[in-house]
Amino acid sequence: MFYHLLTPLVDSFSALNMFNYITFRAAGAATTAILLAFLFGPGIIKALNKKRVAQAIRSDGPESHQAKRGTPTMGGLIILLSTIVPTFLWARLDTQYVLYAALATIWMGGIGFVDDYLKVVQGKPRGLVARQKLVGQITFGIVFAVFLLVWPVWPTEQLPADATTLPFFKYVLVPLTPVVYILFVTFILTGFSNAVNLTDGLDGLAAGLTVVAAGAFAVFSYVFGHAIAADYLQVYFLLGAGELAVFCAALMGASLGFLWFNSHPAQVFMGDTGSLAIGGAFGTVAILLKSEFLLLLVGGVFVAETASVILQTSVFKWRRRRHGLEYAKANRVFRMAPLHHHFEKMGWAEPKIVSRFYIIGIICALVALATLKVR
Repeated sequence: MFYHLLTPLVDSFSALNMFNYITFRAAGAATTAILLAFLFGPGIIKALNKKRVAQAIRSDGPESHQAKRGTPTMGGLIILLSTIVPTFLWARLDTQYVLYAALATIWMGGIGFVDDYLKVVQGKPRGLVARQKLVGQITFGIVFAVFLLVWPVWPTEQLPADATTLPFFKYVLVPLTPVVYILFVTFILTGFSNAVNLTDGLDGLAAGLTVVAAGAFAVFSYVFGHAIAADYLQVYFLLGAGELAVFCAALMGASLGFLWFNSHPAQVFMGDTGSLAIGGAFGTVAILLKSEFLLLLVGGVFVAETASVILQTSVFKWRRRRHGLEYAKANRVFRMAPLHHHFEKMGWAEPKIVSRFYIIGIICALVALATLKVR
């Protein structure tokens, strides 16, 4: 909005030329997001407390989590508000990149909101059943992929819609058929939104990792959308993709502001409203940048948390069939999944786990950024 309102006045007020720079608008979006989280966060938390929108605590979880009973959830509303509003204020709105990213965030956040609402307001312990969640996620993934195939945002003569790139390799395309591409996009969006959901189990864990990952994707977005930088680093130039840096900066600022209230001991949890929205945002940005495999690096901790659940469940089922229930229970891969609960069961304090996962998340982001030069 600011770009469209103020840049036409540059001839009269030269200082407004700064709004032509993505870096300035990204910084503005991040700052605005933090301020919005600080401004509206206490009111939202107060309203959630008043409505007694409290997080349900698993009875089979770590004992230390019982003290969290009564802490309000659905705090992802703070993240959604503080991401979407600055994005529309500071980004150029004449590019599909930003509109797609914002739409995906709102859609996935909406699914999470319905799930949280059913659990904590309607009193349905399971909220949306897994099948209903997947229907919402898969539906968006299919529709989004079809839109990208029919109305691609990329220069199709050099970068086909139904293809992706690989990190560490310059100008290497992995061709996909339209059907495979639709399945691929749907898997990325569904998988990563659920990956962030699984990671959101300790105070500040998912929010802090989101700050790191969003910062990394802001850099990638800027580089891919900058003709000179893209040519120098030998990556595909995506006209208009630089505006995603504004969106990622807003998400980073929103998560940082939310972390103020979510750090240990948490005043509020993000719930599925926040975790599904964040995962959907990351998946969409990676898809729009044709860098889906970067999610494995940038979101390494999210991926590890998901892998721990898949491994735990798969091995448990296999051992139960082969050796019986008691043997399977006594010989689990992890003491508890997701991975952060395993370390809790080992006796690690919650802040220690979160801090160390932050460190791993930063290392993952740095490795991902290094791929820009290691080609």
